[in-house]
Amino acid sequence: MPKIAIIHDWLTTYAGAERVLEQIINCFQDADLYTMVCSLPDHARSFIKNKRVHTSFIQNLPGAKKRYRSYLPFMPLAVEQFDLSCYDIIISSSYAVAKGVITGPDQLHISYVHSPMRYAWDLQHQYLQQAGLLHGPKSWVARWVLHKMRLWDVRTANGVDYFLANSRYIARRIRKVYGRESTIVYPPVALDRFQPISQEEDHIGFLTCSRFVPYKMIDRIAAAFKMLDEPLIIIGTGPDWKKVKEASSSNVSLLGFQPHDALLEHLQKARAFLFMAEEDFGIACVEAQACGIPVIAYGKGGSLESIRGVWSGDPWPTNYQPTGIWFREQTPEALADAVHYFQANQHRFSSEACRANALRFSIERFRQELQTFVLLKWENFQKEIAPHPSLNVPA
Repeated sequence: MPKIAIIHDWLTTYAGAERVLEQIINCFQDADLYTMVCSLPDHARSFIKNKRVHTSFIQNLPGAKKRYRSYLPFMPLAVEQFDLSCYDIIISSSYAVAKGVITGPDQLHISYVHSPMRYAWDLQHQYLQQAGLLHGPKSWVARWVLHKMRLWDVRTANGVDYFLANSRYIARRIRKVYGRESTIVYPPVALDRFQPISQEEDHIGFLTCSRFVPYKMIDRIAAAFKMLDEPLIIIGTGPDWKKVKEASSSNVSLLGFQPHDALLEHLQKARAFLFMAEEDFGIACVEAQACGIPVIAYGKGGSLESIRGVWSGDPWPTNYQPTGIWFREQTPEALADAVHYFQANQHRFSSEACRANALRFSIERFRQELQTFVLLKWENFQKEIAPHPSLNVPA
């Protein structure tokens, strides 16, 4: 068997990219694990099979475990210091710098890209605005750093033999940024942890669940319900808590962080799940559908692939069973209109159809597709690097 190394950007939480990493590890359980920074407590390491984690020099810099993003300018250098020369296959799980690890001509490098560095590419201006770096000397330093990151990001794409993308949307971004084609392997969703309720119960209203960070736009979801006479439950917490609270009216309930069982109960009883972010894929939308709940989502990015949708305001299609509604603008008004459209057509949605659509994204499907891809490419790669018969002809 080939010797395999897996490299992930950083291990500080258990979110969407880490759920993918978990299943990559499950596919290749003897692989060694590398990352820039690891701050996982001992009780939270089960998803990496309690593996020893090889970290970069950034791990030992002041405050790196909490403020690791502030060391972004050093991360290209850090990832290049990993010596992976003893491995046959390197699998990078990358949304920042992991794909930039140095490999040799006799090593196979497959990169599962959650997204090219969004804050360095198409979201640069949004990132600078949110960070308060639109003007002044700090702004120009930040712009220079991001410029250098882009140059490095493109150059290191040449070190990847095969790209895997988590959606068609990301495949287009890989083509745009790196000029490379990729194979789509949708992320795994733990569908067994999200089940519809078997008996009919009264729905509790609308629901959204997310980290409170700017691009999730939870404050705009809350603001939309100032125009609606409907209850909204918001689960989650984060830096934008104050903005979300200020945008909320009396029909909005902020529940903060909730454990899985509580989240599941709310999902199962919701009328619809709301989603305003432009996500690369959007696992939360699939989890909601797995509970038999339709989704009302911003119609851009991964939601166009994870939802069988109909556009808000359009005539209802015939011979088509949607599992959600897309709206065209990231504004409270557009979401409010989409909710009205949903209210007029809620009877057309089927819990069974929502669940069936979610089943396309199972863990078993992910593992099979990933293992088949890696092993096939390794088999072909071995043929490429084998000595040519003409070199073995006796003198």
